[in-house]
Amino acid sequence: MSLVLESFQSSDLNRNPVKVFAAAEQAPVLVTRRDGQDLILMTEQEVEAQREFFNLAADLFAVTSATEGTLGERMANRFPWMFALDAVGREECATELVNSARASFATGQPNLLRLNFLAWKDTAYAIAGGRTEHNTSDWFDEPIPVESPG
Repeated sequence: MSLVLESFQSSDLNRNPVKVFAAAEQAPVLVTRRDGQDLILMTEQEVEAQREFFNLAADLFAVTSATEGTLGERMANRFPWMFALDAVGREECATELVNSARASFATGQPNLLRLNFLAWKDTAYAIAGGRTEHNTSDWFDEPIPVESPG
C-alpha cells in the first residue's frame, strides 16, 4: 500500500500506455480526468497488500479492544503461532505489533507493520522448529579464511 507517486492525465494513458503502466508497476499512479472522478491505477499485488494490511489491522483492533487477559495472551489467541514464544516474548511481540500498526497508520506506510508481523511469525516458527540460540551449530564460531579477491 504505497502512496501515489506520479500523476498522469487520462490522455497519457491513451497516447503512451507503456509509460503509464510501467509507472503503475512501481507504485500506484493517479490518472486525472476532466469529465469524471480521478482514478488510481495499481497492480493486483498492491491491492492484495492493502487487503492484507487492513485484515491485520482489524485483528489488532479486535485484540486491543478486548479486556480479558494481557495483550500478549489476547494476541496469541488471535495468532496461535505466538504460543511458540515464551510469555515475555508474547508480550514483546504484542507491544511491538501494536506500535508498528500505529506508526504504519501515522505514516501511511504499511510495510513496517507487515515486516514486523512476518519477522515475529518467522521467529515463532523457528522456535517451534527447534532452531533456537541453544542449539546453533559450532561451525558458526570458526572463522573461515578467504583469499583477497585482488
